[in-house]
Amino acid sequence: MNSKTVPFKQPTNTRPLDQWVDSRATAAAAGPTKRLTVDISTELHKRLKVHCATAGLQISDVVRDLLERAYPA
Repeated sequence: MNSKTVPFKQPTNTRPLDQWVDSRATAAAAGPTKRLTVDISTELHKRLKVHCATAGLQISDVVRDLLERAYPA
């Protein structure tokens, strides 16, 4: 009888997952939310996506921050 094993590697960098969980907990603590859908040009989307990818940010966080600054409480 052949006994085969499959080696599973443990993730070495779990920090992005931790950041995602933390961001969800922070958003939940802020209270109820509403979804907003906005159509933007393909070029603007590309610029936004590149900026967020290089800065390690999420598009939704950047947009929320911009809206909070434009419309303070």
